Amino acid sequence: MADVVLELHDITKKFGHTFAAQNLSLDIRRGEFFTFLGPSGSGKSTILRMVAGLEKPDSGRIILESRDVSQVPPWHRNLGMMFQQYAVFPHMTVAQNVEYGLKLRNLDDAKRRARVDRMLNLVGLMGIREKNVTLLSGGEQQRVALARALAPEPGMLLLDEPLSALDERIRRAMQSELKRVHVETGTTFLYVTHDQEEALTMSDRIAVFNQGRCVQCDSPEELYQRPVSTFVAGFFRGCNVISVITNPAKTSSAKVHIAGVEVPVVSVPEGRASILHVAVRAENLHIGPDVAAMPCRLRARIKEVTYRGTVFDYVVVLADGQQLTATSTRRIEIEPNASVEIGIDPKLIVPLAD
Repeated sequence: MADVVLELHDITKKFGHTFAAQNLSLDIRRGEFFTFLGPSGSGKSTILRMVAGLEKPDSGRIILESRDVSQVPPWHRNLGMMFQQYAVFPHMTVAQNVEYGLKLRNLDDAKRRARVDRMLNLVGLMGIREKNVTLLSGGEQQRVALARALAPEPGMLLLDEPLSALDERIRRAMQSELKRVHVETGTTFLYVTHDQEEALTMSDRIAVFNQGRCVQCDSPEELYQRPVSTFVAGFFRGCNVISVITNPAKTSSAKVHIAGVEVPVVSVPEGRASILHVAVRAENLHIGPDVAAMPCRLRARIKEVTYRGTVFDYVVVLADGQQLTATSTRRIEIEPNASVEIGIDPKLIVPLAD
């Protein structure tokens, strides 16, 4: 069994009639980059704050390093935290910011200097250690915050949407930086974001939240390719959720009808009598000359074509009015309103729970 550093047992938290957490149970492994992903209001930041000790659960237990910390104050949990806002001390230099937590722990001067130097080298700020933080860019200030949070060697680092205030170019650079620092330090990262691409890029595992519940916890690839519900499929960009008509499934495969066409679906979950929706990634819908070789084909009408830099999105309308998006890396010469065939590999059709 993997070394578990954090256990959440039946955590419930309500604000009025709204649940931030509903009977939530999760395990997070030591050294893992674990991400809470979900839309605004799904409860992910409140759950992170309960782990930090900034909020108390209404019920349930938080076990950190085999110790129940549900009622333990934040300063006795040995956790580091990075916030959405940089929260650097404006009257201090870069080095003084990083050193702040070490002074509170009464480390001697030599150990403090060595630890500060190590952290500044880690985040690439050694050359500006004496610079006032107010003169730094947003990305540099966030690196200062990262170095400061890691300097006391916390058992876990909590990161609450730390990159959302940065522009896209700097945010992408900081994603790589955080992943590199995670690997080099071996610290457990617990990360909160609403950005699907950010979560997929950085995480070892992702827990997707909706209304205080974890609706799927899996590796990035599994979440992307095999969502378990209509909510998860709809949350990830580029996933088509398709309504189907089906006969009761008695084996591990079933026949469904999409816009009047019979399509086989494999890997039907045990006990599922019927399927109402399936998911197909946009890149797994084929359009153009290759369709003739596909085992399943649907008639459709081209609605619009959108160029997105690296791919073309072809929005099509099926015979029953359902609208799907097929993605291709090449431009296919098709006029709007033209009739086309869409090809699907049945192995890539994912049955969904409603």
